[in-house]
Amino acid sequence: MFDWRLRRKPRAGRKKKMKQNPEMAELVILNHFQCPITLKLMKDPVTLSSGITYDLDNIETWLDSGNFTCLVTNQILRSFDQISNHTLRKMIQNWCVKNRTHGIERIPTRGVPVTSSEVSKICFSINFSMKNLDQCGVLDSLNVIKKWGFESERNKLCIYGRELIS
Repeated sequence: MFDWRLRRKPRAGRKKKMKQNPEMAELVILNHFQCPITLKLMKDPVTLSSGITYDLDNIETWLDSGNFTCLVTNQILRSFDQISNHTLRKMIQNWCVKNRTHGIERIPTRGVPVTSSEVSKICFSINFSMKNLDQCGVLDSLNVIKKWGFESERNKLCIYGRELIS
């Protein structure tokens, strides 16, 4: 037998009208955009040998403090290489652009980290310019080093690990 009470139609005025203001809606950061360490939006996602992606600054701090395991999987890391996750970074940037009305700013793309061989080359260039009394060459090379230092902490460490002027 069919129970009519279960199929009752709502009377006029019984429906609650839910007006949502898109400006007032709470912005939710997608889980795969969050760094597992801070749970904040990743600016420079990198993947470790464990396959887990972290924000570069956060995982470098973790590794620099002497930790040798992945925070999520607790695996001992076979390698400390950090591979940039360009696809995820582009997805995060697109999400930022889409949500700029909520005050989200687009995350700038970082440059490729400087290598020790690049630092050696610029040091050679400075020495060469100094020997030839080329002040403009010295200043140009120093400006390159200054730019590298502003790009990331990783660059600073690479630069500080080298003797700039022999």
